[in-house]
Amino acid sequence: MELVLALEQDKELSSEQDVHAQIVHLKPERDTRHKQKKPGKDAKTLDATQMYLDAIGLPPLLTAEQEVSYARSIMQGDAAARSRMIESNLRLVVSIAKRYQHRGLTLLDLIEEGNLGLIRAVEKFDPERGFRFSTYATWWIRQAVERGIMNCARVVRLPVHVSKELNSYLRAVRQLTQQVGHTPSIEQIALYLRQPVAYVQQMHELNEHALSLDAANSEDSEMNLLDMLVDENNVDPSDFVQREDLEVSVAQWVAALNPRYREVVLRRFGLQGYDCQTLQEIGDAMGLTRERVRQIQVDALARLRQVLEANGLSSELLFSN
Repeated sequence: MELVLALEQDKELSSEQDVHAQIVHLKPERDTRHKQKKPGKDAKTLDATQMYLDAIGLPPLLTAEQEVSYARSIMQGDAAARSRMIESNLRLVVSIAKRYQHRGLTLLDLIEEGNLGLIRAVEKFDPERGFRFSTYATWWIRQAVERGIMNCARVVRLPVHVSKELNSYLRAVRQLTQQVGHTPSIEQIALYLRQPVAYVQQMHELNEHALSLDAANSEDSEMNLLDMLVDENNVDPSDFVQREDLEVSVAQWVAALNPRYREVVLRRFGLQGYDCQTLQEIGDAMGLTRERVRQIQVDALARLRQVLEANGLSSELLFSN
């Protein structure tokens, strides 16, 4: 189970059409002047993506002080401040969306889903809690992108549970890569996830089944398409995300629980290599009744909620069922 936003289920955006209207000016217009050639799907995607990146440009990143100032203005209904906050973080959406390719959605579709999350983050950000907007927005963007992928699973023909497993696999690869300093082998990933090598190989192949913008641009070029679209000399906005990643912090807080509480949380939400388990499955594995497992879960989440709030974070930033 993903670490995602919402202990209490947030209401969906009041009108999806209104939200799309808010970012429609960010989406590239189609150029209908040249109709002699009909480029392939990949070429069209590349053109549209480049048009989008050209359209958003490179707005300067906001300082912490500017974020607080704009956020306070937004809370007072300042539409101009709201637009400025959104536009200054569009490149953050792009950098996060790139991590979710090979999943059935084009990069532009992923960016559009991420933009919805960014808008939601701008609307809900409380500057008085003391953490950077980019940290908060990253989680809203990830949630929106992952939800978009799962909502399209019926089109991609990936069952939701498979999409969740693929999410877990990709997250493990990222974490393990950071730990060992290089791309981990299938065997290393299997050991990390406590899964058979065959399972990890299946996830690996599933992740690479489709050609994406990560593919080489041509047979005689070593540059991929994203290298052409994004200047490598430009600062990646994700580098400015607060170093104390929220996921790492929550993992540390979970580790601080007593062993029984910690194991229930890990099993219940599919963390650290565990599959998501039902209350009954956890009870059978730990020698507890289903009701006792439920009580432990409620108590553990209440403790984690207190820790979040003590650290200036919304209690909405935890687990969802």
